Amino acid sequence: QVQLVESGGGLVQAGGSLRLSCAASGRTFSSYAMGWFRQAPGKEREFVATISWSGSRSYYQDSVKGRFTISRDNAKNTVYLQLNSLKPEDTAVYYCAAKFASYSGSYYYKRDQYDYWGQGTQVTVSS
Repeated sequence: QVQLVESGGGLVQAGGSLRLSCAASGRTFSSYAMGWFRQAPGKEREFVATISWSGSRSYYQDSVKGRFTISRDNAKNTVYLQLNSLKPEDTAVYYCAAKFASYSGSYYYKRDQYDYWGQGTQVTVSS
């Protein structure tokens, strides 16, 4: 089992920044690829970003490329999502997820590929 706890959400004006954190406990964090997803009211949960367990590879949804950055610190069992140049359409509950990966460079962008999920953190961007 892997337990995931997100933090860092909040209310911010358009153009502002936030840094989300996801702390993991349980199994060996460094064996897990990590992902961030988000869900806006009335919409399905969508992929945002993913990073391999080595941290060497990452992949983003087109709408957040150049604005969001995913990173991880395996020594701290934590994955981060830096959100810059926020827009009202980024408003959503943001979830982190973990997927066991046997290859250090693997990453995953499909929701049903992930094994564990956090409870989510709310990000609200005002215009």
